[in-house]
Amino acid sequence: MDLIYNMAETFKLLGDKSRLTILALLREKDMCVCDIVDILEMSQPSISQHLRKLKDAGLVRETRKGQWMYYSLTIEDSPIVQDVLKHIPSQQPKIDELQAKTTKIACD
Repeated sequence: MDLIYNMAETFKLLGDKSRLTILALLREKDMCVCDIVDILEMSQPSISQHLRKLKDAGLVRETRKGQWMYYSLTIEDSPIVQDVLKHIPSQQPKIDELQAKTTKIACD
């Protein structure tokens, strides 16, 4: 029963469009929260809430670089998430678009 419960909780997380997009973005590269905010055009508190849920589930990790938090995927132990992300379109065009607008893709 624990496995089914854990799977259901994971699917709940993945059932949110914003969280699924965040995971797809992080599949492309580690990102600062400010870049995710710009790409998704959502507020920083909203993005941070989604990232907290993903972190609590063990799907992302945060690393502090100066004053900024960077996020990366930690799905090595989650074959379900790995399989789902294989079917999600690449988010690289969104990253490229942000980079073209700002001439950088880092908060440093």
